[in-house]
Amino acid sequence: MTQDKRKVAVLVGSLRKDSINRRLANAIAKLAPERFSFQQLTIGDLPLYNQDRDNDMPEQAQRLKREVSAADALLFVTPEYNRSIPGVLKNALDTASRPYGKNAFAKKPGGVIGTSGGGIGTALAQQHLRNVLAYLDVPLLNQPEAYIQYSENLVDDAGIVTDEKKRAFLQAWVDAYVAWVDLVLSAPR
Repeated sequence: MTQDKRKVAVLVGSLRKDSINRRLANAIAKLAPERFSFQQLTIGDLPLYNQDRDNDMPEQAQRLKREVSAADALLFVTPEYNRSIPGVLKNALDTASRPYGKNAFAKKPGGVIGTSGGGIGTALAQQHLRNVLAYLDVPLLNQPEAYIQYSENLVDDAGIVTDEKKRAFLQAWVDAYVAWVDLVLSAPR
């Protein structure tokens, strides 16, 4: 039995050109099977969400909603800023989930991961993000959790995880994510 190609919308919560979380997102895509395709969505150009525009959303917001709607699954790769998620990521969540009743994220299987230099990785940001995604009706992979402490050259320029132990851990996480996405998408809706 062959399985359909899975389209994954990736939201990276960092705007930095050399973002370590973008590097992590690239590495995850390389660890996934070929039947999974990953598209990193642009969120840095979104105007701040304003409910007054719900009936006339700016083109950037409409684009994001279309891209999320076209995806089969979601991957959130977040840094931790001041013990929470970056504002740009929260703005993207608010934008694509509105107006009320037209939530582009609903029912799409998701995964949450991130990296930072701190000892707890992005644990608190991920917990805050999970709270928001629960409200947005995103069925999330709960285990294993992945709080990756960034180290120099964790991911090389080709998107390869250079640390053998971290690569094995990330491969296990990706395998669980792939199985989760397949499980949720194969369930009757």
